[in-house]
Amino acid sequence: MYELMVEGTFAAAHALRGYEGPCENLHGHTWKVQAFLEGNKLDKIGLLADFRNIKNALRNILAEFDHKHLNELKLFKLENPSSENLARIIFEKMRTEMEFTSKVTVWESPTSSASYF
Repeated sequence: MYELMVEGTFAAAHALRGYEGPCENLHGHTWKVQAFLEGNKLDKIGLLADFRNIKNALRNILAEFDHKHLNELKLFKLENPSSENLARIIFEKMRTEMEFTSKVTVWESPTSSASYF
């Protein structure tokens, strides 16, 4: 089995509705996002997928969130823009672009992340 990973970042603000503590207030992160692709068959030139294509797909997806107040996006009108929900949404968007997407990890700080697979 082969696994590929690319990283991207975006800066955004959010507030966790219903959270009892400081994260209920508007605050920001520089989010790091890792997208993983997995497969067991390489193409005729020995690639699972072209890194350039994976990076472009992730970059285009993250542009939707960059320098935004996430709570104001339609995606987060009914649910919190938590790291967990971001990981799921980015995974779903990546999966439509890159069929071998197996996992997305969203880091909101150097020591805290959430993954969806």
